[in-house]
Amino acid sequence: MSVNVKVSEDTSVSFKGWASTGTAELSEFTYHPRPIGPKDVEIEITHCGICGSDIHTITEGWGKLTRGPVIPGHEIIGKVVAVGSNTHHKIGDLVGAGAMVDACGECKECTTGFQQQCAQRAFTYNDDFKDERGGITYGGYADRVRINGEYVFKIPSNIPAAEAAPLLCAGVTTFAPLKRYGAGPGKKVGIIGIGGLGHLGIQWARALNADEVVAISTSDSKREEAKTLGATGFVNSKNPEEMKAAAGTLDIVLCTSFGEDQSWDELISLVASHGNFIIVALPEKPISVWSPTLAGKSISITGSLIGGREAILEMLEYASAKNVRPWIEKKPMSDANAGVKHVMEGRPRYRVVLETEAATRL
Repeated sequence: MSVNVKVSEDTSVSFKGWASTGTAELSEFTYHPRPIGPKDVEIEITHCGICGSDIHTITEGWGKLTRGPVIPGHEIIGKVVAVGSNTHHKIGDLVGAGAMVDACGECKECTTGFQQQCAQRAFTYNDDFKDERGGITYGGYADRVRINGEYVFKIPSNIPAAEAAPLLCAGVTTFAPLKRYGAGPGKKVGIIGIGGLGHLGIQWARALNADEVVAISTSDSKREEAKTLGATGFVNSKNPEEMKAAAGTLDIVLCTSFGEDQSWDELISLVASHGNFIIVALPEKPISVWSPTLAGKSISITGSLIGGREAILEMLEYASAKNVRPWIEKKPMSDANAGVKHVMEGRPRYRVVLETEAATRL
């Protein structure tokens, strides 16, 4: 179990959710949240997206759970129902929260917009709060959650609540690195994987006005869907002739998906000289790259983790203005296991969002 025990609980209330204990089957779980701090807000959850990270956690693909039952979910949307004494949020606001809920706010990472790299960060679930109050974080497959209001974001009025949910993780995970590495006019961008992340990556690259947006997939069945999403080109990575023709043509490649039998060298060969290969998908096994693949063309391979507060705010503005929206399927929160199973089977087009009874009151 975690060494950071619960220091304080608000025993006057109980939050209910669906928790994992290291198996694919979620069980009902009730806990007492931390008392509301000055900066905190309490959210009545209406929607929560199912992210691939949730699956890695539920199945312990990223390691054993060490904090007892874990309520997953970090694409949270809902209404503010209670606030601390020092927050700009107001009761009744429609808000969202993503994959992290706290950071120190003072280190170099925090002051430069990379709060997700702060040593004192707290992820939304399966993590410990690092402040003086301590405690364990619980996520959004639940009826309510209490979060530091600095990591809660007002949702633009033209984005439906259910569609907003995946933006808080999948949205910023794909937007932030594309923006950071210069996707835009004069650049040719490739998106590997047309799924929960990749279908948003294609839309962002178009919204950022890249000259070309090439969708890269193992399935020809997604060719037309990629075009609908905004792709100007398509490469089947299982087709040697298509891969050969595309080699060295892309300035930026965003890798949102991977196959166990896929050659990383082959994928990286798509990058042009001095280009960037960005990994936002997180394999459970180490990746292997032949060094001359990188050195021969001065290619940079880099990772990117979600996005900081400023990136989320900018992403929401872009989504609102440029009509970037996830393609979603809704499932009832009361049947969270069916939603998780659907995702594990790789069936969604392209994101599953759990919906609570509170959604009927929006």
